[in-house]
Amino acid sequence: MKIRLMLLTVLVLAAPLSGCIESASTEENCIVLPAGHEDDGTLRILTYDITALSDEMLDDFTTETGIPVEMIRVDDAGGILDQMMLTKEAQQADLMIGLDNTYLPTAIDNCLLQPHETNQDNITSAAAAFYDGPLAVPFDQGDVCLNFDEDALAEANMSIPTHLNELTEDPWEGKIAFPSPVTSSPGRAFLAATMEYFSLESDSDAMSWWSDMIDNDAIITTGWTEAYETHYTGGYGEYTEGHIGDAWMTVSYCHSPGVEAFYSGNSTHSTSLMIDHASFHQVEYTGIINGAAQINGARLFIDYLLTPEVNGNMPENNLMYSVLEGFDLPETDGYRYHADVPSVVTVMDYEQIQTNMDQWLEEWKSATQQA
Repeated sequence: MKIRLMLLTVLVLAAPLSGCIESASTEENCIVLPAGHEDDGTLRILTYDITALSDEMLDDFTTETGIPVEMIRVDDAGGILDQMMLTKEAQQADLMIGLDNTYLPTAIDNCLLQPHETNQDNITSAAAAFYDGPLAVPFDQGDVCLNFDEDALAEANMSIPTHLNELTEDPWEGKIAFPSPVTSSPGRAFLAATMEYFSLESDSDAMSWWSDMIDNDAIITTGWTEAYETHYTGGYGEYTEGHIGDAWMTVSYCHSPGVEAFYSGNSTHSTSLMIDHASFHQVEYTGIINGAAQINGARLFIDYLLTPEVNGNMPENNLMYSVLEGFDLPETDGYRYHADVPSVVTVMDYEQIQTNMDQWLEEWKSATQQA
């Protein structure tokens, strides 16, 4: 979906931002800024710890193109956006990899990206639905939802919840870990899902539910890693140092149980909570930073990231779905078998996220009494 030029013109006139002017040279009414750093031939990539971006992958790119790569890694998608905002007058990186569809509108509104020249004809409709404009390209996707520990529920003789309100009841007290939507992209995705879920309810609303969850001693973490690896009892965290294991449920991906099985010889005691509208279709993007120096290298890397050899292996290399037509999760060791597919997933359009996300975050902080 392309951003309406009229809307962007209003944004520019009402609240001018760095790099935005009325007479623009790009389709998004933002000028292309001069390089913020010297072009020394190295491609600098701003990202978080994306496992697909292995040393072997980067070395292969350098071998193919002759362009060396330097990684600038931050903690998560929110860190990518923060870094781009802080340095937008003199960007130090050339390519962004990792903003998802809950963060992308903010980056575009602030003129942080410039046009690419990538052919997107082979990208799935699910990956292209949120944004198919000239400033960002999908590179992976997946459905965010609640995961729970089947063994823990069985031992406690608890039934599987069929409504989110059940999670506010006594048996779930202190047993759920949520990554904060302020600092976590899966956290934001699940927040968006709760907004849709409770909008369909006549006797409850999302923020009341979040407040009730806090009253029920829900665990709020800074990010997915802490929630899943440190607190969740149903995942691989139980084998890692520092595991606390006090949460029987957490926010992850509907295919996370498949990932668990894939790495555990077709064995897992984690599964996903399949409640209509309680999941969110997340898409992650790459894009050339406005103020990049190594633009040619950035374009070549986007093309490389979307080759079948690289993107087709996203399920194994990055534990996410590919965005290319004709690819699915592998059947090896129960990956596809244990990966849950929601019947009704929350899919929000660009304008919904652009218009509402900041307000939702403020309301969430108030409801949960989080700073």
